Amino acid sequence: MKQSFFFILAVLFFCSCHSTDDDSDVVAISTPAIKYQEVDYFLHDTSLFTEGLLMHNGKLFESTGSPDTFRKSLIGFNDLKTGHFVIKSALTNNKLFGEGIVFFKDKIYQLTYRTQTGYIYDASSFKQLDQFTYANKEGWGLTTDGTHLIMSDGTDSLTYLDPATLKPVNHLKITENGKARDSLNELEYIRGYIYANIWLTNNIVKINAADGKVVGKIDISPLTFKAALSRAGCGEPNGIAYDSTTDHMYITGKLWPYIFQLKLLP
Repeated sequence: MKQSFFFILAVLFFCSCHSTDDDSDVVAISTPAIKYQEVDYFLHDTSLFTEGLLMHNGKLFESTGSPDTFRKSLIGFNDLKTGHFVIKSALTNNKLFGEGIVFFKDKIYQLTYRTQTGYIYDASSFKQLDQFTYANKEGWGLTTDGTHLIMSDGTDSLTYLDPATLKPVNHLKITENGKARDSLNELEYIRGYIYANIWLTNNIVKINAADGKVVGKIDISPLTFKAALSRAGCGEPNGIAYDSTTDHMYITGKLWPYIFQLKLLP
């Protein structure tokens, strides 16, 4: 019995000594967690396959995709008082899968998934004005730093577009702890940082727009759990919006029943 006891102790000691370096390395390179407070929540239309979310002129706009034949790719805004989604524009061709949107000056820009085509709308009337093409194999998220349009395509690279020509002027490689950080999805630019949903995860990363390094991570698993608890069939998180007047962030996901209002903590 004593021999077995000491043998187990020896194994545990060996394993702990052997793993010390690895464990310390993991701790040393972990991405800092960003804490938040859930301020409020609002009803969200559960038919919306969310691809983009943003605040513009006090309204929470959203763009959607059309993974099913009965859906259309929409652009509209959420009435937070009623939970109603007010449609302002729709892609009539069901083969076009709408992705992220952004307002820039007097226009709205919209990406599509695999057709390498974007659309331009008048920001007041929502009338389609023009379209453009891009070399990225796919279009995912879209935001702006006030000078460029910034798009994601599911890889570890963000493409900066010149709004005048809609041609790429820069490709920013994103890294997390020295490794490529891919699966970048919906984007939101906030005070020199780009926040991005990581596809099929409950994580939102905070990226330094100057060098592409991930400097923080938000785990929204509790929000995902609340959404799934209320409605079966929820998709992944995919919506980040920021209201600069209140300093609140809005979070939702594909087919979610709620939009969550958050306050990031220091």
